[in-house]
Amino acid sequence: MTNNNSFVPQIRFKGFVDDWTQRKFSEIARRVSEQSNASNLPKVEFEDIISDEGRLNKDISQKFDNRKGIAFEPNHILYGKLRPYLKNWLFADFKGIALGDFWVFEAIKSSPAFNYYLIQGEKYQEVANLSTGTKMPRSDWKLVSETEFLIPFDIAEQTAIGSFFRNLDDIIHATQRKVAGMKQLKAAYLQQMFPQAGECVPRVRFEGFSDVWETRRLEDVVEKLKSYSLSRDVETEDATGYRYIHYGDIHKQVADIITDDAQLPRIKEGDYIPLRKDDLVLADASEDYIGIAEPCVILHEPKEKIIAGLHTIAIRPINTNPLFLYYLFHTDGFRKFGGFVGTGLKVFGITFTNLSKYEMGLPSLAEQTAVGRFFHNIDIQIAVQSEKLEKLKRIKSAYLQKMFI
Repeated sequence: MTNNNSFVPQIRFKGFVDDWTQRKFSEIARRVSEQSNASNLPKVEFEDIISDEGRLNKDISQKFDNRKGIAFEPNHILYGKLRPYLKNWLFADFKGIALGDFWVFEAIKSSPAFNYYLIQGEKYQEVANLSTGTKMPRSDWKLVSETEFLIPFDIAEQTAIGSFFRNLDDIIHATQRKVAGMKQLKAAYLQQMFPQAGECVPRVRFEGFSDVWETRRLEDVVEKLKSYSLSRDVETEDATGYRYIHYGDIHKQVADIITDDAQLPRIKEGDYIPLRKDDLVLADASEDYIGIAEPCVILHEPKEKIIAGLHTIAIRPINTNPLFLYYLFHTDGFRKFGGFVGTGLKVFGITFTNLSKYEMGLPSLAEQTAVGRFFHNIDIQIAVQSEKLEKLKRIKSAYLQKMFI
């Protein structure tokens, strides 16, 4: 139900009609300060929050020692008061000891779950961000504790709100696990569906393929194309009919698997030789060896002219499946090769001359196509679930705006 009354939120559950009341945060949450160094209780640190997307479970912390910190009980809330960790909160559902710059809250005549999500709301975060200190700014407890929030008097309404967000969080975390699982599956298949060093066939193959993979150099199966030293100053909002691939956009995955001209920035018109469908573009520079020769591939027939820009190597497959090459460039074997031949100190680079010497196992075109399609389908599923995850996060953010005032 929607209501524009300033003393109730924009959205409420059916059956709740009472106005909300102004209450100081210290009236609904007590700050726990009891110290303990019990070695039989797990110790929780900032990295335990960050590594698990702000959600604590019984498997996250296996640190049992005698370090001293704030003891917390089930239904206590842990909040990282040190910026920039203000939003890495969590709801503790077991006993432990919080180490470092945490506040530990216990609900007072209020629902712990409601308080947990109130903390995630915009007003609390705004107050918490008014921190003290310069080198290591922290939230000001006096300011937070004295701030008034509109709270439903009825514990049942608080509980309903907490349950609603908890269920939404469960869906979000299930989707996060699904995305992570698919990424792990893809990484495992990249190891098994391309031959390892010293092997002539992969460990996992599709049924119907049994021939030994032929050892070829990259220079045997691709043609080098023209790249241009086009930096960001050529970009424009005008519809010029020209777009480009900048090495920075490859690293950011703005340019990755390209299926639409609109994925790429527009640039000013010029006298350029454009790329076409099935061409690949690799970043020839990176701040670390991992990003050397990061690839993107054009999978559609461009309607506009797409140009290979700054710090790129553009190649065209010759009787070779472009998606097969794209995923080959993501294997550990290729990454190690890039690190071996890459040069530089602060910025690492690779040349086409060095890149072209890469030796690889190459199956029949039919098997290449099957391998490329297989990984592309996994990537499509990852993209679908990732978009679902972002949509769920946006939904949660919108409800936090409308259900807390």
